[in-house]
Amino acid sequence: MGTNMWNDSVPESGWEPYVGEYRHLIGAADHVRFDEKVWRSLTAHMAEVGMNMVVIDLGEAVRYPSHPELSVKGSWDAGRLREELTRLRAIGLEPIPKLNFSATHDIWLKEYARKVATPEYYRVCADVIRDVCEMFDSPRLMHLGYDEESYEHQKSFRLCVTRQGELWWHDFLFLAKEVERHGVRPWIWSDYVWQHREEFFRRMPRSVMQSNWHYDGEFDFFKISKSRAARIRIYEDFDKAGFDQIPTGSNWACDTNFASTVKYCRRVCSPEHLKGFLMTTWHFTLPQWEKKNLEAIDQVGEVIRML
Repeated sequence: MGTNMWNDSVPESGWEPYVGEYRHLIGAADHVRFDEKVWRSLTAHMAEVGMNMVVIDLGEAVRYPSHPELSVKGSWDAGRLREELTRLRAIGLEPIPKLNFSATHDIWLKEYARKVATPEYYRVCADVIRDVCEMFDSPRLMHLGYDEESYEHQKSFRLCVTRQGELWWHDFLFLAKEVERHGVRPWIWSDYVWQHREEFFRRMPRSVMQSNWHYDGEFDFFKISKSRAARIRIYEDFDKAGFDQIPTGSNWACDTNFASTVKYCRRVCSPEHLKGFLMTTWHFTLPQWEKKNLEAIDQVGEVIRML
C-alpha cells in the first residue's frame, strides 16, 4: 500500500522495472500510489490459490491517529483500514502489518527519517507501532523491515543515514520491545546477518521471527559464488540455532525461485522452526504490474498444490 520507501527523491537513474516512464515512482510522492481495484484482484486470487496471509507495507498509505502529519493525499484513516482488514479476514487472509524502520526504507516517516536515534524519533516510532497494533487488533506478528541499511543502498539519496554497531542494535531492540509491549511478535528481514554473522547469532533474540531471502533460481552451491551460498546456508543455520523463520522467495529475478526456496528449506529446516513461506514481488500495486503480481501468486499456488 505504501511506497515511500525507496528514494527520498527521484534518482538520476532508476532500476528495473522503475525505468523510463515509471522512473518517478521510485521517488517519494505526496500522494498514495496504490490501486484498490488491483489490490482486490490480487487478494481475491491469493485466497483462491490457498494462501492464508498477506503482509501489508503500510508506510504513508495510512493516517496514523497519533501522527496524522505522516499521511499524504489519499491515506486511509483507521476506520477505512479496519473495514479492509475485516474483508481480508473474511476471505481467509490473515493481515499482518509491516512498517519498515530501516534508515534506507523509512522515507514514509518524513522529517523523522532525518531524526534517527533522537528522543523525538523514538517517541514517534513507539506511537506509530501502538497505533498499528490497535488498528490490526493485536496481530500475531509485525514486520519491522530493518533491511539494507547501508550507504550502498542510499547512494542516490539526498541524505544518507546509516546506523552501525551498538546504535544499530540499540534501535532494533527498542523497536522489537515496543512491538512485544503490545503482545505482538516482531519479524524482520535477516540480511544484517550476512555481514555480521557471529554478532547476529549471539545478540538477536530468538523471539524475533526471521526472514532470510535469496531471489535467484540456483540453489546448487557448486554453481554459485561462495557469498551467495553462504546466504542460502543461513536458512539451515537459523534452524540449528533455534530461530523461527519464514523464508522469502520472489519472482523479481526469476520464476523458479519460490518453488526452489520451498524445496530447499523443507529439506534442511525442521518443521518446528519453519513457520511458512513468504512471496514478494517488489512491484507496486498498480495496473502496470498486476500481471507480474498475479504470476507470483500463481507460483505460490503451484507449490501449495504440490505439498
